[in-house]
Amino acid sequence: MWKRALGPGRVPLHRLVSSLTRVRSRVVGLRFCPLRIQVWSLEHPEWRCRIGEGSAGLVASCWSPDGPHILNTTEFHLRITVWSLCTKSVSYIKYPKACQQGESAEADLKAVSLLFLFRARGWETQDLAGIEWAPNGCVLAVWDTCLEYKVLLYSLDGRLLSAYCAYEWSLGVKSVAWSPSSQFLAIGSYDGKVRILNHVTWKMITEFGHPATINNPKIVVYKEAEKTPRLAPGRLAFPPPRAAAGVASPAETKYEIASVPVSLQTLKPVADRANPKIGIGALAFSPDSYFLATRSDSVPNAVWIWDIQKLRLFVVLEQLSPVRSFQWDPQQPRLAICTGGGKVYLWSPAGCVSVQVPGEGDFQVLSLCWHLNGDSLALLSKDHFCLCFLETEDRVGTAFGRPGDHT
Repeated sequence: MWKRALGPGRVPLHRLVSSLTRVRSRVVGLRFCPLRIQVWSLEHPEWRCRIGEGSAGLVASCWSPDGPHILNTTEFHLRITVWSLCTKSVSYIKYPKACQQGESAEADLKAVSLLFLFRARGWETQDLAGIEWAPNGCVLAVWDTCLEYKVLLYSLDGRLLSAYCAYEWSLGVKSVAWSPSSQFLAIGSYDGKVRILNHVTWKMITEFGHPATINNPKIVVYKEAEKTPRLAPGRLAFPPPRAAAGVASPAETKYEIASVPVSLQTLKPVADRANPKIGIGALAFSPDSYFLATRSDSVPNAVWIWDIQKLRLFVVLEQLSPVRSFQWDPQQPRLAICTGGGKVYLWSPAGCVSVQVPGEGDFQVLSLCWHLNGDSLALLSKDHFCLCFLETEDRVGTAFGRPGDHT
Protein backbone atom coordinates (compact mmCIF):
# COMPACT_ATOMS: atom_id res chain seq x y z
CA MET A 1 0.00 0.00 0.00
CA TRP A 2 2.67 2.47 0.97
CA LYS A 3 5.35 3.33 -1.54
CA ARG A 4 7.68 4.65 1.11
CA ALA A 5 7.44 6.21 4.53
CA LEU A 6 9.51 8.38 6.78
CA GLY A 7 9.96 6.44 9.98
CA PRO A 8 8.28 7.92 13.05
CA GLY A 9 11.67 8.41 14.68
CA ARG A 10 12.95 10.81 12.04
CA VAL A 11 11.20 14.02 13.04
CA PRO A 12 10.03 14.24 16.68
CA LEU A 13 7.51 16.98 17.46
CA HIS A 14 5.04 17.97 20.13
CA ARG A 15 2.21 18.62 17.75
CA LEU A 16 1.79 18.85 13.98
CA VAL A 17 -0.86 21.29 12.88
CA SER A 18 -3.70 19.30 11.33
CA SER A 19 -4.26 21.82 8.53
CA LEU A 20 -0.77 21.51 7.07
CA THR A 21 -1.99 20.03 3.77
CA ARG A 22 -3.94 23.16 2.97
CA VAL A 23 -0.78 24.97 1.96
CA ARG A 24 -0.59 25.44 -1.81
CA SER A 25 3.16 25.99 -2.01
CA ARG A 26 5.99 23.48 -1.64
CA VAL A 27 6.11 23.66 2.14
CA VAL A 28 5.27 20.34 3.74
CA GLY A 29 4.45 21.05 7.37
CA LEU A 30 4.90 22.67 10.71
CA ARG A 31 6.47 21.71 13.98
CA PHE A 32 4.37 23.18 16.78
CA CYS A 33 5.33 23.80 20.40
CA PRO A 34 4.24 26.40 22.99
CA LEU A 35 6.91 28.94 21.99
CA ARG A 36 7.63 28.48 18.28
CA ILE A 37 6.79 26.66 15.04
CA GLN A 38 9.15 25.19 12.47
CA VAL A 39 8.47 24.94 8.73
CA TRP A 40 10.04 22.52 6.19
CA SER A 41 10.12 22.37 2.41
CA LEU A 42 9.72 19.24 0.26
CA GLU A 43 11.72 20.53 -2.70
CA HIS A 44 14.52 22.18 -0.71
CA PRO A 45 15.35 20.20 2.44
CA GLU A 46 18.00 22.75 3.39
CA TRP A 47 15.34 25.50 3.59
CA ARG A 48 14.20 26.06 7.14
CA CYS A 49 11.94 28.57 8.84
CA ARG A 50 11.38 29.10 12.54
CA ILE A 51 8.74 31.46 13.93
CA GLY A 52 8.43 32.40 17.58
CA GLU A 53 5.94 34.47 19.55
CA GLY A 54 8.22 35.15 22.50
CA SER A 55 6.70 34.99 25.94
CA ALA A 56 3.17 35.31 24.52
CA GLY A 57 3.06 31.58 23.76
CA LEU A 58 1.03 29.73 21.12
CA VAL A 59 -2.28 27.90 21.24
CA ALA A 60 -2.97 27.39 17.50
CA SER A 61 -1.49 27.88 14.04
CA CYS A 62 -2.85 27.50 10.51
CA TRP A 63 -1.99 28.15 6.87
CA SER A 64 -3.59 30.74 4.65
CA PRO A 65 -5.18 29.21 1.53
CA ASP A 66 -2.61 30.79 -0.79
CA GLY A 67 0.26 29.25 1.18
CA PRO A 68 2.79 32.02 1.86
CA HIS A 69 1.17 33.13 5.14
CA ILE A 70 0.92 31.52 8.57
CA LEU A 71 -1.54 32.65 11.23
CA ASN A 72 -0.62 32.15 14.89
CA THR A 73 -2.94 32.51 17.87
CA THR A 74 -1.22 33.48 21.12
CA GLU A 75 -2.07 32.42 24.65
CA PHE A 76 -5.32 33.82 26.08
CA HIS A 77 -6.21 34.92 22.51
CA LEU A 78 -4.44 38.22 22.96
CA ARG A 79 -3.75 38.53 19.24
CA ILE A 80 -3.52 36.80 15.86
CA THR A 81 -0.12 37.17 14.20
CA VAL A 82 -0.01 36.95 10.39
CA TRP A 83 3.47 35.98 9.15
CA SER A 84 4.50 36.23 5.49
CA LEU A 85 7.04 33.63 4.34
CA CYS A 86 7.75 35.62 1.16
CA THR A 87 8.27 39.19 2.38
CA LYS A 88 9.12 38.21 5.99
CA SER A 89 6.62 40.83 7.14
CA VAL A 90 4.25 40.53 10.08
CA SER A 91 0.88 42.04 11.00
CA TYR A 92 -1.44 41.67 13.97
CA ILE A 93 -5.14 41.30 14.74
CA LYS A 94 -5.69 42.14 18.40
CA TYR A 95 -8.08 40.55 20.87
CA PRO A 96 -9.90 37.98 18.71
CA LYS A 97 -12.73 36.08 20.30
CA ALA A 98 -11.73 32.72 21.77
CA CYS A 99 -13.18 29.87 19.70
CA GLN A 100 -12.68 26.11 19.78
CA GLN A 101 -12.57 26.03 16.00
CA GLY A 102 -9.49 28.26 15.95
CA GLU A 103 -9.05 30.83 13.23
CA SER A 104 -10.40 30.28 9.73
CA ALA A 105 -8.31 31.65 6.87
CA GLU A 106 -10.48 31.39 3.77
CA ALA A 107 -10.70 33.54 0.64
CA ASP A 108 -7.92 36.10 1.09
CA LEU A 109 -6.30 38.02 3.93
CA LYS A 110 -8.81 40.88 3.57
CA ALA A 111 -11.59 38.41 4.24
CA VAL A 112 -9.60 37.12 7.21
CA SER A 113 -9.61 40.61 8.69
CA LEU A 114 -13.36 40.86 8.14
CA LEU A 115 -13.77 37.45 9.73
CA PHE A 116 -11.95 38.38 12.94
CA LEU A 117 -13.83 41.65 13.21
CA PHE A 118 -16.99 39.60 12.89
CA ARG A 119 -15.86 37.21 15.60
CA ALA A 120 -14.91 40.07 17.92
CA ARG A 121 -18.28 41.83 17.54
CA GLY A 122 -20.52 38.76 17.61
CA TRP A 123 -23.35 40.64 15.83
CA GLU A 124 -26.60 38.67 16.19
CA THR A 125 -25.29 35.73 18.23
CA GLN A 126 -25.42 35.36 21.99
CA ASP A 127 -21.98 33.74 22.18
CA LEU A 128 -20.29 32.96 18.87
CA ALA A 129 -19.02 29.36 18.83
CA GLY A 130 -17.77 28.77 15.29
CA ILE A 131 -17.48 30.07 11.74
CA GLU A 132 -16.96 28.46 8.34
CA TRP A 133 -16.54 30.02 4.91
CA ALA A 134 -18.28 28.46 1.93
CA PRO A 135 -15.67 27.08 -0.51
CA ASN A 136 -16.64 29.68 -3.11
CA GLY A 137 -15.88 32.43 -0.60
CA CYS A 138 -19.30 34.08 -0.95
CA VAL A 139 -21.13 33.03 2.22
CA LEU A 140 -20.06 32.84 5.85
CA ALA A 141 -21.78 30.36 8.17
CA VAL A 142 -21.82 31.34 11.84
CA TRP A 143 -23.24 29.28 14.67
CA ASP A 144 -23.97 30.04 18.28
CA THR A 145 -23.00 28.30 21.48
CA CYS A 146 -24.47 24.83 21.97
CA LEU A 147 -26.91 26.29 24.52
CA GLU A 148 -28.88 27.95 21.71
CA TYR A 149 -29.57 26.40 18.30
CA LYS A 150 -28.78 29.17 15.82
CA VAL A 151 -26.97 29.11 12.47
CA LEU A 152 -26.60 32.44 10.64
CA LEU A 153 -25.56 32.86 7.01
CA TYR A 154 -23.95 36.15 5.96
CA SER A 155 -22.80 37.59 2.66
CA LEU A 156 -19.42 39.30 2.34
CA ASP A 157 -21.01 42.75 2.62
CA GLY A 158 -22.49 41.85 6.01
CA ARG A 159 -26.08 41.11 4.96
CA LEU A 160 -27.87 38.38 6.90
CA LEU A 161 -29.02 35.92 4.21
CA SER A 162 -30.79 33.47 6.48
CA ALA A 163 -31.09 32.20 10.04
CA TYR A 164 -31.78 28.55 10.83
CA CYS A 165 -33.01 26.94 14.05
CA ALA A 166 -34.02 23.26 14.17
CA TYR A 167 -35.37 23.18 17.74
CA GLU A 168 -35.27 25.01 21.07
CA TRP A 169 -34.61 24.33 24.74
CA SER A 170 -31.94 21.70 24.17
CA LEU A 171 -28.27 21.44 23.22
CA GLY A 172 -27.86 22.69 19.65
CA VAL A 173 -25.11 22.75 17.00
CA LYS A 174 -22.01 20.58 17.45
CA SER A 175 -20.38 20.50 13.98
CA VAL A 176 -20.80 22.21 10.60
CA ALA A 177 -19.39 21.45 7.13
CA TRP A 178 -19.84 22.90 3.64
CA SER A 179 -19.91 20.76 0.53
CA PRO A 180 -17.03 21.56 -1.90
CA SER A 181 -19.61 22.79 -4.42
CA SER A 182 -20.98 25.26 -1.81
CA GLN A 183 -24.48 23.95 -2.61
CA PHE A 184 -25.06 22.20 0.72
CA LEU A 185 -24.43 23.02 4.36
CA ALA A 186 -24.42 20.06 6.75
CA ILE A 187 -25.22 20.79 10.40
CA GLY A 188 -24.48 18.15 13.04
CA SER A 189 -26.52 18.52 16.20
CA TYR A 190 -26.53 17.18 19.73
CA ASP A 191 -29.77 15.31 19.03
CA GLY A 192 -27.80 12.86 16.86
CA LYS A 193 -29.05 14.13 13.50
CA VAL A 194 -27.44 15.81 10.50
CA ARG A 195 -29.52 18.42 8.69
CA ILE A 196 -28.72 19.46 5.12
CA LEU A 197 -29.50 23.02 3.98
CA ASN A 198 -29.55 24.07 0.31
CA HIS A 199 -27.86 27.21 -1.03
CA VAL A 200 -30.91 28.61 -2.84
CA THR A 201 -33.50 29.03 -0.07
CA TRP A 202 -31.25 28.05 2.89
CA LYS A 203 -34.00 25.66 4.00
CA MET A 204 -33.54 22.07 5.16
CA ILE A 205 -33.87 19.51 2.38
CA THR A 206 -33.39 16.41 4.52
CA GLU A 207 -32.13 15.12 7.85
CA PHE A 208 -30.12 12.00 8.61
CA GLY A 209 -30.56 10.04 11.83
CA HIS A 210 -27.99 7.63 13.26
CA PRO A 211 -29.86 4.59 14.65
CA ALA A 212 -27.96 1.98 16.63
CA THR A 213 -29.46 -0.85 14.55
CA ILE A 214 -29.21 -1.16 10.75
CA ASN A 215 -32.17 -3.07 9.29
CA ASN A 216 -32.14 -2.00 5.63
CA PRO A 217 -30.62 -4.79 3.45
CA LYS A 218 -29.59 -2.19 0.84
CA ILE A 219 -27.09 -0.65 3.29
CA VAL A 220 -23.64 -2.25 3.29
CA VAL A 221 -22.15 -2.64 6.77
CA TYR A 222 -18.42 -3.31 6.96
CA LYS A 223 -17.17 -4.64 10.31
CA GLU A 224 -13.49 -4.72 11.20
CA ALA A 225 -12.44 -8.14 12.48
CA GLU A 226 -9.16 -9.71 13.49
CA LYS A 227 -7.70 -12.28 11.14
CA THR A 228 -7.33 -15.76 12.59
CA PRO A 229 -4.06 -17.44 11.50
CA ARG A 230 -4.41 -20.72 9.65
CA LEU A 231 -2.45 -23.56 11.23
CA ALA A 232 -1.50 -26.82 9.60
CA PRO A 233 -2.85 -29.97 11.28
CA GLY A 234 -0.74 -31.06 14.23
CA ARG A 235 1.08 -27.70 14.56
CA LEU A 236 1.02 -25.46 17.64
CA ALA A 237 0.81 -21.68 17.56
CA PHE A 238 4.06 -20.19 18.88
CA PRO A 239 4.58 -16.43 19.38
CA PRO A 240 6.26 -14.68 16.46
CA PRO A 241 9.88 -13.54 16.90
CA ARG A 242 8.89 -9.97 17.75
CA ALA A 243 6.46 -11.08 20.46
CA ALA A 244 9.07 -13.43 21.88
CA ALA A 245 11.50 -10.52 22.12
CA GLY A 246 9.03 -8.52 24.20
CA VAL A 247 7.59 -6.39 21.38
CA ALA A 248 3.88 -6.74 20.82
CA SER A 249 3.02 -7.77 17.30
CA PRO A 250 0.06 -5.84 15.87
CA ALA A 251 -2.95 -7.99 15.12
CA GLU A 252 -3.90 -8.17 11.46
CA THR A 253 -7.42 -7.09 10.72
CA LYS A 254 -9.79 -7.21 7.78
CA TYR A 255 -13.26 -6.01 6.86
CA GLU A 256 -16.23 -8.35 6.76
CA ILE A 257 -19.65 -7.56 5.32
CA ALA A 258 -22.20 -8.06 8.07
CA SER A 259 -25.69 -9.41 7.52
CA VAL A 260 -28.57 -7.20 8.58
CA PRO A 261 -29.90 -6.53 11.09
CA VAL A 262 -26.67 -5.18 12.58
CA SER A 263 -26.49 -3.73 16.09
CA LEU A 264 -23.73 -1.14 16.46
CA GLN A 265 -21.81 -0.58 19.68
CA THR A 266 -23.27 2.39 21.55
CA LEU A 267 -21.89 4.50 24.38
CA LYS A 268 -24.19 5.56 27.20
CA PRO A 269 -23.47 9.22 27.98
CA VAL A 270 -22.86 10.38 31.54
CA ALA A 271 -25.55 13.00 32.05
CA ASP A 272 -24.00 14.73 35.09
CA ARG A 273 -20.66 15.54 33.38
CA ALA A 274 -19.63 18.29 31.01
CA ASN A 275 -19.24 17.61 27.27
CA PRO A 276 -21.47 14.53 27.07
CA LYS A 277 -20.63 11.94 24.41
CA ILE A 278 -23.66 12.62 22.29
CA GLY A 279 -24.36 14.30 18.98
CA ILE A 280 -22.52 14.47 15.66
CA GLY A 281 -18.90 15.13 16.53
CA ALA A 282 -17.45 15.08 12.99
CA LEU A 283 -18.71 15.34 9.41
CA ALA A 284 -17.08 15.95 6.02
CA PHE A 285 -18.09 15.97 2.34
CA SER A 286 -16.21 14.10 -0.36
CA PRO A 287 -14.41 16.33 -2.93
CA ASP A 288 -17.10 15.74 -5.57
CA SER A 289 -19.91 16.43 -3.04
CA TYR A 290 -21.36 12.95 -3.73
CA PHE A 291 -20.82 11.58 -0.21
CA LEU A 292 -20.99 12.82 3.37
CA ALA A 293 -19.10 11.04 6.16
CA THR A 294 -20.29 11.46 9.75
CA ARG A 295 -19.48 10.20 13.23
CA SER A 296 -21.96 10.09 16.08
CA ASP A 297 -20.24 10.40 19.45
CA SER A 298 -22.74 8.01 21.01
CA VAL A 299 -21.73 5.37 18.41
CA PRO A 300 -17.98 6.07 18.54
CA ASN A 301 -16.75 3.05 16.56
CA ALA A 302 -18.79 3.74 13.43
CA VAL A 303 -18.40 5.97 10.38
CA TRP A 304 -21.57 6.67 8.42
CA ILE A 305 -21.32 7.44 4.71
CA TRP A 306 -24.35 9.05 3.06
CA ASP A 307 -25.23 9.29 -0.63
CA ILE A 308 -26.03 12.98 -1.12
CA GLN A 309 -27.50 12.54 -4.61
CA LYS A 310 -30.05 9.98 -3.41
CA LEU A 311 -30.25 11.38 0.15
CA ARG A 312 -29.87 8.01 1.82
CA LEU A 313 -27.44 6.02 3.93
CA PHE A 314 -24.93 4.28 1.69
CA VAL A 315 -22.34 2.48 3.86
CA VAL A 316 -21.52 2.03 7.56
CA LEU A 317 -18.02 1.11 8.73
CA GLU A 318 -17.73 -0.25 12.27
CA GLN A 319 -14.22 -0.34 13.70
CA LEU A 320 -12.84 -2.32 16.63
CA SER A 321 -11.80 0.94 18.35
CA PRO A 322 -13.36 4.43 18.54
CA VAL A 323 -12.79 6.55 15.45
CA ARG A 324 -10.34 9.37 16.17
CA SER A 325 -10.26 11.13 12.82
CA PHE A 326 -11.24 10.78 9.16
CA GLN A 327 -10.57 12.85 6.05
CA TRP A 328 -11.41 12.64 2.33
CA ASP A 329 -8.82 12.43 -0.41
CA PRO A 330 -8.93 15.91 -2.04
CA GLN A 331 -8.86 14.38 -5.55
CA GLN A 332 -11.32 11.47 -5.40
CA PRO A 333 -13.98 9.92 -3.15
CA ARG A 334 -11.57 7.99 -0.93
CA LEU A 335 -11.85 8.25 2.84
CA ALA A 336 -8.96 7.70 5.27
CA ILE A 337 -9.79 6.76 8.86
CA CYS A 338 -7.68 6.30 12.00
CA THR A 339 -8.62 4.91 15.42
CA GLY A 340 -5.54 5.59 17.53
CA GLY A 341 -3.84 2.30 16.61
CA GLY A 342 -1.13 1.34 14.16
CA LYS A 343 -3.43 1.07 11.14
CA VAL A 344 -5.00 3.32 8.55
CA TYR A 345 -8.33 2.40 6.97
CA LEU A 346 -9.27 3.43 3.44
CA TRP A 347 -12.76 3.34 1.92
CA SER A 348 -13.95 4.09 -1.60
CA PRO A 349 -17.11 3.10 -3.48
CA ALA A 350 -15.18 0.02 -4.66
CA GLY A 351 -14.57 -1.28 -1.12
CA CYS A 352 -12.41 -0.76 1.95
CA VAL A 353 -9.13 -2.05 3.34
CA SER A 354 -7.09 -2.05 6.55
CA VAL A 355 -3.41 -1.13 6.18
CA GLN A 356 -0.66 -1.50 8.78
CA VAL A 357 1.52 1.62 9.05
CA PRO A 358 5.13 0.75 8.17
CA GLY A 359 7.86 1.61 10.60
CA GLU A 360 9.46 0.35 13.77
CA GLY A 361 7.97 0.70 17.22
CA ASP A 362 4.41 1.33 18.33
CA PHE A 363 3.19 4.18 16.11
CA GLN A 364 -0.35 5.16 17.15
CA VAL A 365 -2.14 7.21 14.51
CA LEU A 366 -4.14 9.88 16.36
CA SER A 367 -5.00 12.04 13.33
CA LEU A 368 -4.20 12.29 9.64
CA CYS A 369 -4.39 14.64 6.68
CA TRP A 370 -4.04 14.31 2.92
CA HIS A 371 -1.73 16.19 0.59
CA LEU A 372 -3.65 18.34 -1.88
CA ASN A 373 -2.82 16.06 -4.84
CA GLY A 374 -4.01 12.95 -2.96
CA ASP A 375 -0.82 10.91 -3.38
CA SER A 376 0.40 11.06 0.24
CA LEU A 377 -0.78 11.11 3.83
CA ALA A 378 0.66 12.72 6.96
CA LEU A 379 0.00 10.48 9.97
CA LEU A 380 0.28 12.04 13.41
CA SER A 381 1.01 10.35 16.71
CA LYS A 382 1.57 11.97 20.09
CA ASP A 383 5.23 12.86 19.56
CA HIS A 384 6.02 12.00 15.93
CA PHE A 385 4.62 12.05 12.44
CA CYS A 386 4.99 9.74 9.49
CA LEU A 387 4.77 10.93 5.88
CA CYS A 388 3.51 8.12 3.64
CA PHE A 389 3.35 8.07 -0.16
CA LEU A 390 0.73 5.88 -1.82
CA GLU A 391 1.43 3.87 -4.93
CA THR A 392 -0.25 5.19 -8.07
CA GLU A 393 -0.20 2.14 -10.36
CA ASP A 394 -3.36 1.39 -12.29
CA ARG A 395 -4.03 -1.69 -10.25
CA VAL A 396 -4.09 0.36 -7.04
CA GLY A 397 -6.29 3.00 -8.64
CA THR A 398 -8.69 0.30 -9.76
CA ALA A 399 -8.75 -1.27 -6.32
CA PHE A 400 -9.81 1.95 -4.63
CA GLY A 401 -12.00 3.39 -7.34
CA ARG A 402 -11.72 6.46 -9.52
CA PRO A 403 -13.45 9.85 -9.51
CA GLY A 404 -17.00 9.52 -10.73
CA ASP A 405 -17.19 5.80 -9.94
CA HIS A 406 -20.12 5.64 -7.52
CA THR A 407 -21.67 2.30 -8.39
